[in-house]
Amino acid sequence: MKNRILAGAIALVSSVALGGCGYISDSGSGGRTVTVWLMKDSVSPGFLDKFTRSYEEENPSIDLEFKIQEWSGIGPKITSALEGEDAPDVIEVGNTQVAQYAESGGLRDLTLESMRDLGSDDWLPGLAQPGSINGVQYGIPWYAANRVVIYNKDVFEKAGIDSVPKTRAQWIADTEKLNSRGNQGIYLAGQNWYVLAGFIWDEGGELADENGGDWQGALDTPEALAGMEFYQKLQALGDGPTDADEEKPPQTDVFAKGDVAQIISVPGSAALIEQKNPELKGKLGYFPIPGKTSKAPGSVFTGGSDLIVPKNADQRSEGIAVVKALASEKWQTELARSMSYVPNKANLAHVIEGEEGTAAMAEGATRGRATPNSSHWARVEADNPIKPYMTAVLEGGDPAEEAKAASERITALLTGTGG
Repeated sequence: MKNRILAGAIALVSSVALGGCGYISDSGSGGRTVTVWLMKDSVSPGFLDKFTRSYEEENPSIDLEFKIQEWSGIGPKITSALEGEDAPDVIEVGNTQVAQYAESGGLRDLTLESMRDLGSDDWLPGLAQPGSINGVQYGIPWYAANRVVIYNKDVFEKAGIDSVPKTRAQWIADTEKLNSRGNQGIYLAGQNWYVLAGFIWDEGGELADENGGDWQGALDTPEALAGMEFYQKLQALGDGPTDADEEKPPQTDVFAKGDVAQIISVPGSAALIEQKNPELKGKLGYFPIPGKTSKAPGSVFTGGSDLIVPKNADQRSEGIAVVKALASEKWQTELARSMSYVPNKANLAHVIEGEEGTAAMAEGATRGRATPNSSHWARVEADNPIKPYMTAVLEGGDPAEEAKAASERITALLTGTGG
């Protein structure tokens, strides 16, 4: 499935939409054309132009043709391309989509290239792991984004809190203090399941487990239940709805009113908040979601994109060369700085120093994870039994019973036995 964490973030950081048509080099070298499908708003026209001109100068026999795709309906379109005879040479896909495309048998094995030339040992796990299926690397990590805590510095200061929390326990204590001064300590909607996933992972649990090739829901394990217990405790320190996600109402609208101390979102949400309430400009801060100890931040869902190469592409070798360039340190640095993304390697975090929100995001990304690497996970997100499970618990239902029912539904969806 498309990584929904990026839907708002990308729109905010892109200065100009690329639109639904293609971007074709005007160099006209007459050489081989490498066709690349990129998703709408993934990169700005400025970045694309800079990359194209540089790449074609260094590779005069290559013309780059970028075709911009809409997220809506992209799954069937890519599947059709992988099965046909006119596939593009490179395709950008959501990091959690790689497994479903790999199942088709239409992706080129990029393991050798990734290990030899791209420094795969340093890739962010939330991008690298979904791109690897049964030990074969089909997706090369391109960029990432994840949630952080956005906070109102004035509200923190008035509550006497002069440093951001580094542990879950301190986070709860601070939030309780913030919640006692006429403000919401935190606005957390009841169905923000990506945030719940991070708490579950911190406890050593999973959304679903694989055993001998068979997947089953795992929300009813003690570890997953501990993650839900923490979510329930944190969510109660604000007035977030128990039966809706962060878009109903948009949490940025709620935060912009000025009486909410914290929300959990991508850093790009700050721009929306400031647009709605200009008085908050300069008053917003960021910190990674705290972990159980101060040794590391909390686990987070990593949204982002990988680059894949179809087996039936006309210019497979040339396509791999373009992937290597886009994933290289030079262009990762340019992409991170121009688009406020997290680079694909943890050791490149220094390139965004000075950008408070992006730096907090990069710190959290070191503990990034992706959803279960099943080719059928899209079914789970479409039906999403996790959301009503969360609501049921927050409204007084028995956690163990509700988790068992949700886990059974996840198992049915992953095994194809569900309706």
